[in-house]
Amino acid sequence: MANYRIIGKAFPKVDGLAKCTGQTRFADDLSLPRMLHCKLHRADVPHARIVSIDTSEAEAMPGVVAVLTGKELPTPFGILPVSEDEHALSFDRVRFIGDPVAAVAAVDEDTAYEAMRKIRVEYEPLPLVFDPADAIANRTPPLHDYGDDGNVHKRVSMEFGDVARALKEADLVLEDVVFFEGNTHLPMEQHASLALPEADGRLTIWSSTQTPHYLHKAASKVLGIPPSRLRVVACPNGGGFGGKSDPFNHEIVVLKLAQKTGRPVKIALTREEVFYCHRGRHPVLMRSRMGLRKDGTIAGLHFESLLDGGAYGSYGVASTYYTGALQTVTYKVPVYRFDGVRCFTNKPPCGPKRGHGTPQPRFALEVQIDKAAAKLGIDPADFRLRNLQPPKSVTANWLEINTIGLRKCIEAVVQASGWRERRGKLGRGRGLGIACSSYITGAGLPIYWNKMPHSGVMVKLDRGGGVTAYCGATDIGQGSDTVLASCVAEILGVDLLDVRICVADTDLTPVDLGSYSSRVTLMMGNAAIQAAERAKDLVARAAAEKLEVPPSRLVFSDNRVFDAEEPEKRWMSFAQAVVCAEAKWGTVATAGSYTPPQSPGRYRGAGVGPTPTYSYSACVVDLSADEETGALRANKIWIAHDIGQAINRNLAIGQVEGGVYMGLSEALMEEMAYRPRRQGVHKIPSMLEYKSLTSMEMPEVETILIEDPDDRGPFGAKEVGQGPLLPIMPAVANALFDALGVRVDQVPIAPELVLEALSREDRRAGPKSYPDLRIGKPVRILTPEEGGDGYEVDQERKQKQKRREERTKA
Repeated sequence: MANYRIIGKAFPKVDGLAKCTGQTRFADDLSLPRMLHCKLHRADVPHARIVSIDTSEAEAMPGVVAVLTGKELPTPFGILPVSEDEHALSFDRVRFIGDPVAAVAAVDEDTAYEAMRKIRVEYEPLPLVFDPADAIANRTPPLHDYGDDGNVHKRVSMEFGDVARALKEADLVLEDVVFFEGNTHLPMEQHASLALPEADGRLTIWSSTQTPHYLHKAASKVLGIPPSRLRVVACPNGGGFGGKSDPFNHEIVVLKLAQKTGRPVKIALTREEVFYCHRGRHPVLMRSRMGLRKDGTIAGLHFESLLDGGAYGSYGVASTYYTGALQTVTYKVPVYRFDGVRCFTNKPPCGPKRGHGTPQPRFALEVQIDKAAAKLGIDPADFRLRNLQPPKSVTANWLEINTIGLRKCIEAVVQASGWRERRGKLGRGRGLGIACSSYITGAGLPIYWNKMPHSGVMVKLDRGGGVTAYCGATDIGQGSDTVLASCVAEILGVDLLDVRICVADTDLTPVDLGSYSSRVTLMMGNAAIQAAERAKDLVARAAAEKLEVPPSRLVFSDNRVFDAEEPEKRWMSFAQAVVCAEAKWGTVATAGSYTPPQSPGRYRGAGVGPTPTYSYSACVVDLSADEETGALRANKIWIAHDIGQAINRNLAIGQVEGGVYMGLSEALMEEMAYRPRRQGVHKIPSMLEYKSLTSMEMPEVETILIEDPDDRGPFGAKEVGQGPLLPIMPAVANALFDALGVRVDQVPIAPELVLEALSREDRRAGPKSYPDLRIGKPVRILTPEEGGDGYEVDQERKQKQKRREERTKA
């Protein structure tokens, strides 16, 4: 391992003190003179045509300065160019309870709220679609006038090799139907935005967004103003997890109101409104058919997914592809087929939540692998070790693997947990479960395909020895500001406190595409290193003349520039070296950028899944299960993560443990639930009712960082923000099997499901059928005892055949 001054060490975040002392200013902390407050009137019906909107009472209220309806913002927008289906305010129809219809700007928040309540909207109800299978079967009326078929937003079908033949020739075929319920992000900070009209006709918005670049693009389009006249500043985020990575209605609305009133306008959403914005985890029903050989290797895999997308597109097309993209990068799957469908329904729109479309299939695959190991009589850890995808390889679906440290991850958690000594020997009601995962380290392609860099960094050196690093990346709590400062400080040999950060401002910083897909450390880090190396080269060449040594002999360290051969004789301070450089070259400012390598895939859909390199995780969960109540409790979790090279060990371990917390919470209790299907009302839109893990349920976590530097990452680093979440849910399900001998093929693994599994003859709880993705008709999954052979059997057709046989016998 390289001997770094800063990289790989454990040290406080550069913004840690400000956050701990309350000095960090989040979007809702901002205030400007003459500021107005905005409230949104939201639909209270799930699907209806808007007949009329009466704003007269609201407009007549004292203190109300402006009222806005959708007719003033007719241009649609959306994060993906293929699904720009949202409006800042709905003006023709609403598609879910919470869809914004009108906005009020008033002198204070209370007045704005009361005025919002006085807006009267007349609706003409439209037929409702709440279930994806119904959405496939009932194509009219479509929620949108685009998509692949009626209320089907996206159909995906890809095959790599002859999967049917592989399954037919396999020694064992396992077929499972698994359901993963939707859930939401729960950031501590709610959404907030403040828009300012400037004297020269420009507009500025400060917002709690993860993607200032894409908000800039969407807002300039909807408002009809040149991008050069709009400034977006992403404030520090009190958590995002994907929930702030779309451009949102409220952001565009306050910009329009600021433009209309000539005054600053602020909005801060309530927690209930954050639930209605949603963009969280898709509910996904999955079917997986895996062919296995007697030696415990995988012969082939056919994976299907049905996504409930909610009312709008969001990142849905990408999410659909992601439910099928990464099955092949963890274990070697020689032939592979994926079929996926995303449907529109009258619920809040789903989007990206930590892991973006991959936790759901990872749960299905890891549970099925555990079942395969049990069927074949192989230890689950050994089964995984036997099937690992090799490094420096290309998968069946043309995804390029660089380094893979999963073997070391599995071996580490097996040893640390005492897996081989303790599994199956802890007594009734307690068990161990293992699972693995993989995740991308930044997407290989941008949302809007182009050949421009994905991230840019500028470095400016001050003659006083200070360094300023400019980048468009947003710190959403993951520590990207610290990563940026660390990379620059390591190269230039200066103290972290001497690096000032200027980030996430579309007027001042180079473009970074946003904080999503675990891309920031790798992409921003590589750009930062390039910019810092270029600045270092200018300083070294100038200092070398002064010190009368070759530039190649100079070392930058501890705020000094010195000769490696005579460090105490030939040296100067970093500030003096910058003065030499400025005297020779002029102002010292350099830029760096990063574009990912090209993927080998050339098929439709190949843009989702490629990445510069994949990270890997393995975990073991020690679980207690109460046979009388069905309650589950994690006692301890061991997790190993292939990080390549930790930039900051404290940050890396924090990210791993944050992922463990979120994954365990999803495994045991989190769900986006709705009231009876004809109402479409969110059942639990508050932190009191939406259940998530507290510190009382959080077990001890032992984190093991597997460091094997990857040549594509900055200093060898890989992602750590999302991958460690993925194995937690299946590891809990697998531990339950070891504890009580039952399978729950559904998330969250609620106590009633555990009790159901205990009461059933097959010792299983979970979905019993899977719809035909062409027509939405249920297909029951046959057990081997019923003649199941790994292929679908239509239940109605089977019943007809049974009746014919009975008539023949009669």
